[in-house]
Amino acid sequence: MKIFVTGANGYIGTGVVKALLELKQDVIATDFNVDGICSHAKAIAGNIFEIENPYEYYGMPDVVLHLAWRNGFVHNAESHLGDLANHYTFLSKLAESGIKKIVALGSMHEIGFWEGRIKEDTPCNPLSLYGISKNALRQSLELLCKQKNTQFQWIRGYYIVGNSEKGASIFSKITSAEKEGRKEFPFTTGKNQYDFIDYDEFCSQIANVVVNNSVLGTINCCSGYPESLASRVERFINDNNYNIRLNYGAFPDRPYDSLAVWGDNSKIQQILKENKEAGLC
Repeated sequence: MKIFVTGANGYIGTGVVKALLELKQDVIATDFNVDGICSHAKAIAGNIFEIENPYEYYGMPDVVLHLAWRNGFVHNAESHLGDLANHYTFLSKLAESGIKKIVALGSMHEIGFWEGRIKEDTPCNPLSLYGISKNALRQSLELLCKQKNTQFQWIRGYYIVGNSEKGASIFSKITSAEKEGRKEFPFTTGKNQYDFIDYDEFCSQIANVVVNNSVLGTINCCSGYPESLASRVERFINDNNYNIRLNYGAFPDRPYDSLAVWGDNSKIQQILKENKEAGLC
């Protein structure tokens, strides 16, 4: 397939482009800056919101994988609401032009406060502007794709573990602090339990979702089990042979975070099984 990836030079985008290329897909990748995108993809720099006819401009792709989103780690940035209409308008132009499938990256923050396993149909009550905006885009795209008879997949992401400084996760921040020579890292109590997934596995799961056309709708890309934040971060520090230590209790736990939450990985496991049987991975 010809797959058009937005936000392709971002923390997640660079890894997903590589994963798609490993699946022998034809990738058209775009971002404001394209210097970090794998050279085997066709990279086009620019602002997707300024393109009048993105379907033709980006070479009439079969699928769009929409990863573009700014300030994802600043949960109450006003830009989330301000950008929402632009995201919808851009994707609606592609749907109007006849693109076969729209795939967009969501977040478990759409759910809001929840204890236990998150299923695809778990009720959403987001408690941040980021979660509200992602959930609104998901609902809008569901309606749009139904009206246009366009296939739709919504990838619900969880907590990504990776030692790149490029991201803004706690793992990226710890890596930066370690390289700066800091001895301690301010931390919460670390008692909350989340669904953690390694960066490469997350990118691979996203790529496998995109090339699968039989499992649609909301899909959790996750490990499928919970682990305490303290346990996962301590393991991350040990695995990377870092010298930095956690300063527990320096920050309070966020009031809108669940004590234990993880994703139901049934659909992504079905996708991986189907793709393997079809020789796609």
